[in-house]
Amino acid sequence: MVSEALTAKLQTLPARPGCYLFKDAHGRVLYVGKATSLRSRVRSYFQEGSTDTRVLLPLLLSTVDDVETIVTESEKEATILEDSLVKQHKPRFNIKLRDDKSYLSIRIDTTQDYPRVELVRRPAPDGARYFGPHHSATAARRTLNFINKHFQLRTCSDQELASRKRPCLQYHIKRCPAPCVFDVDRAQYAANVGAVALFLEGRHDEVSREVEARMKDAARDMDYELAAIYRDQLRAIEAVREGQRVFAVKDVDQDVIGLHRDTDLCELSIVYVRKGRVVDAASVPMRKVSLPDDEVIGAFIAHHYGDGGPAALTVPDEVIVPVLPESATGIAEWLSDRRGRRAQLIHPKRGPRVQLLELAMDNARHAFEEKRRASEDIEARLEDIQHKLRLPVSPRLIECLDISHMGGGDTAGGLVRMRDGELDKSGYRSFHLRNVADGDDYDAMREVLTRRFRRALDAAQDKEKPKDDEDVLEVREPGEDAERAASEPWALPDLLVVDGGRGQLNTALAAARDLGLHELCVVGLAKERETVGGEALTDRIYLPGQKNGIPVRPHTPLALLARLRDESHRFANRVRERMGQATRLHSELDDVEGIGPVLRRRLLEQVGGPREIARASDERLLAVPGVSRKHLAALRAKFGTTTED
Repeated sequence: MVSEALTAKLQTLPARPGCYLFKDAHGRVLYVGKATSLRSRVRSYFQEGSTDTRVLLPLLLSTVDDVETIVTESEKEATILEDSLVKQHKPRFNIKLRDDKSYLSIRIDTTQDYPRVELVRRPAPDGARYFGPHHSATAARRTLNFINKHFQLRTCSDQELASRKRPCLQYHIKRCPAPCVFDVDRAQYAANVGAVALFLEGRHDEVSREVEARMKDAARDMDYELAAIYRDQLRAIEAVREGQRVFAVKDVDQDVIGLHRDTDLCELSIVYVRKGRVVDAASVPMRKVSLPDDEVIGAFIAHHYGDGGPAALTVPDEVIVPVLPESATGIAEWLSDRRGRRAQLIHPKRGPRVQLLELAMDNARHAFEEKRRASEDIEARLEDIQHKLRLPVSPRLIECLDISHMGGGDTAGGLVRMRDGELDKSGYRSFHLRNVADGDDYDAMREVLTRRFRRALDAAQDKEKPKDDEDVLEVREPGEDAERAASEPWALPDLLVVDGGRGQLNTALAAARDLGLHELCVVGLAKERETVGGEALTDRIYLPGQKNGIPVRPHTPLALLARLRDESHRFANRVRERMGQATRLHSELDDVEGIGPVLRRRLLEQVGGPREIARASDERLLAVPGVSRKHLAALRAKFGTTTED
């Protein structure tokens, strides 16, 4: 039932472009939308006989208590404002995209004398050229390796370039001309950089012609070694071209978005076309999506090309979509502003663009079906693990702990997590152990698990009391929905694996039971010899109260746990190495209150270590940029004042 105040507000809405915010009785933003005409769009929600059939609409309208509108000058401004409001308020009924991770892009800083090609996570408007994003990290690194192998550009950092005295291995294997040491022809190096840029843009025809021309020039000048390098480049480029599908000969870049839906599950596919050739493709899954297709497409475009999005700096000439979102004109203007020149948003009806759209739609459908099959496969494997280990529930959330130390010192614990058969790095936890006896793995394991379990119990106790329309959140018992655990970083796992045999297993069980976690499922996983005299090693899983371990054979569901154990071993070693490095490189200046990394570096560079600081005069210390009277007092309190004999 619409309140009288809301009804009165609906009568006064302006017929201008802008954004609207639906709010509940507590003032919380439930939904943010944009409209070409606020009056027509917002009123349509409350009209009886509306053609809007969205599943979420009845629930949304039942909780709406107020509507706030913001008028903009154009549809483009409404598009920008909507994206900002969604990020600010995170409304309950707006689409939440799951591809927030940073994708790899390839960066070339052409302002340098000898540019290098590097991978970056977050492109920045720093004057360099960026190519991507590459949704597959493997594909991005494969491309980088291809470039380093065939185009002979430097791979070292700027610091190494300036300080190296003799060529590195890359020079000796003919993959770098060593500009760090030798006087390399800058024109020839720049030509290679230009060829790389053309290659990354997908202009393989152009780069082939240029490389072939340089090869012939080198042969004419009887520089056969250089001609052979160009010949190998040309062959490599031709091999890449043969694997690409050509749709049209057009001098434009296109991103083609496909969509496939099944109930509230949705899969978006984006196909990257550069100069008529398909060069890459990626897919983005979404769950619990009840909004219509046009809003899904609009939200994806705002996220994908917006600030912080994976394609923020790589807007193409054309974005081809299966359905035009609302305020398509404003979105196209916004894309043009992002790009710096004209960009089009197109829903094709005929011609080569329709073929591209069909390809994107097929990719979306294929990705959806593949993920569904993969999901069914992992469920079957988890059920098999449940059966073999006699677990009460399917282990959708598994954690594994490993203890690492160096000669008994620098003891660290690494806890890794697997959710639905995939490593979940958001659940990785590191533990530094400074009060454990050297080499005492059992005591270290007990301390780590006690700290980990207490975190779970404390997190449950510290949760706010739920409101009337929210579920009670308690300590997650084994078997509860894993998606719910995503918002509970210390939620208990369905299965805890400890790296070790019966001794480590008993220690873990004791730590859990000391805190009342008697139902937690714990197993040990150890690598042991098959026979007394044999050399072969095999993994065995040890269960509580069972003498003999269960052998883990390769290519069986139980091998999933061995994979997780190997990851915990890698992570724990990494934690220990970093911990040891921090200890060995510790400076007494780190213990001075108010002295951070930047000021510490300035003091070391301009004054010296603790002895030099103690001998320095107050005036000399205060002359260091950033050093205040407060810092001076802290330095004197720590190091005192001495004079040279």
